[in-house]
Amino acid sequence: MIAADDLRGLFLFEKLDDDRLEWLAHHGEELSFGADETVVRQGDPAERFYVLVEGEVVLLVETTTGTVSMEPTSQPGVYAGAISAYLGERAPDSYPHSLRAVRPSTLLAFPAREFGRTMAEWFPMAVHLLDGLRIGGIAQRELIDRRQRLTAFGTITAGLTHELNNPAAAAVRAVGELRERVGSSGRRLAELAAAGIPPDRVSALVEVQESCARNTGGAPHRSPLEVSDAEDELSDALDGLGVGEGWEIAPALVGAGFGLGTLETVRASVGDEHLGAALRWFAEATEIAQMLDEVTDATERISSLLASAKQYSQMDRAPNRNVDVRELLDSTLAMLRGRIPPDVGVVTEYDPDLPPLPAYGGELNQVWTNLVHNALDAMDGSGTLTVRTAREHDTALVEIGDTGPGVPEELRDRIFEPFFTTKQVGRGTGLGLDISYRIVAGRHGGDLRVVSEPGDTRFQVRLPLTAPAP
Repeated sequence: MIAADDLRGLFLFEKLDDDRLEWLAHHGEELSFGADETVVRQGDPAERFYVLVEGEVVLLVETTTGTVSMEPTSQPGVYAGAISAYLGERAPDSYPHSLRAVRPSTLLAFPAREFGRTMAEWFPMAVHLLDGLRIGGIAQRELIDRRQRLTAFGTITAGLTHELNNPAAAAVRAVGELRERVGSSGRRLAELAAAGIPPDRVSALVEVQESCARNTGGAPHRSPLEVSDAEDELSDALDGLGVGEGWEIAPALVGAGFGLGTLETVRASVGDEHLGAALRWFAEATEIAQMLDEVTDATERISSLLASAKQYSQMDRAPNRNVDVRELLDSTLAMLRGRIPPDVGVVTEYDPDLPPLPAYGGELNQVWTNLVHNALDAMDGSGTLTVRTAREHDTALVEIGDTGPGVPEELRDRIFEPFFTTKQVGRGTGLGLDISYRIVAGRHGGDLRVVSEPGDTRFQVRLPLTAPAP
């Protein structure tokens, strides 16, 4: 049996009088545990309340997102086991967590029910206060957790809507102009037919136009000054050939790769008498082709965004499968593109040899979202966001870095605590990093930490490359 004086050295009992210490010494039982030996197992009947006398222990909690391991502690007096025994009949009938000895340890064990009744007799007001704090804390945690998830979902939805609006508006605008150009192009061909142009010359004109359209993609890039000079040169040539208002159609023709050589080809194909009408049709046909390219680009952009949204949400994936971390990061950046300020540069440094890894892709995307949001908030509108992947032995490293002011050293141990936030009131719940840690550590058996100094803050996520043994 432990001596009453020894109990006084434990911070949990240091204020108790001699009679109460004697009661604890009489009812407590000293137990020894070897390294890695389990003291209590979550879910087992909650029969004892444990207090650490010496050694080192670690608390583990099985959650819906996996096992979460707390920091090991060697502080004499820390307690675990039937910690809600003071609730009496309302106390949980099973352990809410597991406790394991990290190295050989001695713990003091008390019968839970008897200890709880004694607590209620000695400290009735404290018991009521503890019960209120417990219930209030659980309700607050659940409410804020749900709200944080809904806020993140709303942010992603707003960003996706903004990104989809631009290509959709471009496609609508191009289609509206296409209606007008297609009608005008038909009238131009009718005018050529009425002027008596032979069918073989019309065929030759169409072939030249299609050739220009095919070759436009491979044309060398020209500066605005070079384009302007080419338009002036072509406009002067058209004026010299008697084509009225050549300045009006020259930009469209030059945009299609039309030069003096092409002009001579068209002239030889249709003849001088039909040259003006043929070139006007040529210009409109070219504009139609360019508008079709705009529609194609816009719809491809929409398809790409929807594919990124599907990849981000992992709607087409099994809950756990081998995933490419680079694809997950790219889809997250695509979803958040509308939230990235214009003065924030984005740099991606992906290890091309990083293999796929077993993971819950949708949950990892929530981690990337939280970390990127924090980086953007830290930079306050300007800086560089760096997203990097690398392989470290048997783990994949993902770094989300920013050039903000950094995390003060005295706060680095606290930023992963639930409800702790350095943001202004109303801008953060203090749950983003807590949720991220639970997903990385508990769900995937990985690690999340921060390395920070002014101008260089990096949140490092390490994930195992192979699935853990069942």
